[in-house]
Amino acid sequence: MAKRLLDCTASDLVSFGKKELLESMAGCEGRVMVSETIGITQPLLNDVTNAEYAAALGADVLLLNMFDVQKPVIQALPKVLPENTIRELKRLTGRVIGINLEPVDPRLAASNDGTLWQMSDGRLATAENAVRAADMGVDMILLTGNPGNGVANAAIVDALRKIKAAAGDRVILAAGKMHGAGVLSQSGASVMTQDDAKEFIDAGADIVLVPAPGTVPGITVEAVHDLAGYVHKRGALLMTAIGTSQEGADPGTIRQIALWCKMAGADLHHIGDTGVPGMALPQNILAYSIAIRGERHTYHRMALSINR
Repeated sequence: MAKRLLDCTASDLVSFGKKELLESMAGCEGRVMVSETIGITQPLLNDVTNAEYAAALGADVLLLNMFDVQKPVIQALPKVLPENTIRELKRLTGRVIGINLEPVDPRLAASNDGTLWQMSDGRLATAENAVRAADMGVDMILLTGNPGNGVANAAIVDALRKIKAAAGDRVILAAGKMHGAGVLSQSGASVMTQDDAKEFIDAGADIVLVPAPGTVPGITVEAVHDLAGYVHKRGALLMTAIGTSQEGADPGTIRQIALWCKMAGADLHHIGDTGVPGMALPQNILAYSIAIRGERHTYHRMALSINR
């Protein structure tokens, strides 16, 4: 077994491949903190990337939303060649880096034209973009959908198969939705079913993502617990997600959701990127981390030097 992620230094992670990373996450027994950030918006600290800020608050995995692999932009990152964007972020944070790719319905996604969520070619869930991401040093690709982009579960399965064939041995593949993502028939309690989880895993998903209990109507602790049991029996990991702007709720709400996710069987705990545009409220990343693993492990992650 690989060293558990809770204890890993930056130099440990450099030596890890996909297999070791998955073992390292599983070994934490439900204590992996994933913080989603947006790099194209103005960073909260102006000259510090949102990803660095999230890392400083204890995040183990930095998930980049709205990241275009063809035209990469992370505001406040030192100037580097585009192909070195992810490697530079790794150098600065010493963290596992993931990105979102989206298998959108172009007709529905057009409703986002002119907004923050407007699609670009480099964010599409294609084999070409997945290979490019792997070449850039990305550790994990999450196939999911932003609000209104029209991402259906069947489209995720199709994209998974293609990306698994093209880059599945190089990157961790995660799949699922945090909300309806513009598909009303797959909203609420229908966002994720056991049949969906089966199809995701059969198509190559290493991690199945589901909404955290209390974040989407009808998503209860019991529902996620049942899904977690199935996912674990299939040898995959489960990641719960707060993707409904509740990352901007009060810390008490965040702690409650965190404990529900722990009870339901989450291996990885995701907190979203729009408490304010760009990342969760800083105090909520910290509150969530302390709720699932206590101050000792939270402060250890915060204090551990990237030079170790």
